[in-house]
Amino acid sequence: MQDDNAFKPTLPDASLDQLFRQARTYNRFTGEVDDATLHKLYDLLKWGPTTSNSCPARYVFVRSPDAKAKLGPALDEGNYKKTMAAPCTAIVAYDMAFYEKVPVLFPHTDARGWFDTKPEADLRTIALRNGSLQGAYLLLAARAIGLDCGPMSGFDNAKVDAAFFPGTTWRSNFLVNLGKGDPASIFPRSPRLNFDEACRID
Repeated sequence: MQDDNAFKPTLPDASLDQLFRQARTYNRFTGEVDDATLHKLYDLLKWGPTTSNSCPARYVFVRSPDAKAKLGPALDEGNYKKTMAAPCTAIVAYDMAFYEKVPVLFPHTDARGWFDTKPEADLRTIALRNGSLQGAYLLLAARAIGLDCGPMSGFDNAKVDAAFFPGTTWRSNFLVNLGKGDPASIFPRSPRLNFDEACRID
């Protein structure tokens, strides 16, 4: 007989390794990230939760030489070569006017009114928080479908916004290089905080 109070089964160790324990931030990539892979990636990550299902994240997948030429001048020196050589770079952005989509995304009530009168600073906090969550979903979804990732800051947000989002309400958050990671490009695994250093049970 099924126990309705039981937790769902834990994923196999191989899956947990791929998503977390053996997943690394790569600095060199090979391979090809085609349109079908990018659609598969988005169709998985889009199911992650956000406030009132507001889904403020927006993504630009930089792959063509012209797009790379636009991105290049915004990159810090340490990120330039690896990003220009990566098969694809995702600009993880957020839409300050995300509430325009809320009537479709959260039709149960008039949720647009919860956001559209807020000050810009409050909207930015909501959009950045939830857009960052969606950026993390991108990392996990990419790993789940076999891609390696290289998330990074180290760029001029204003230059990226001017190059890719002029005249819009989209704002860049962070970048993620995508492809097949070169194991020779990673450092030895860095330690993490243990439970007692990072957590408290009240």
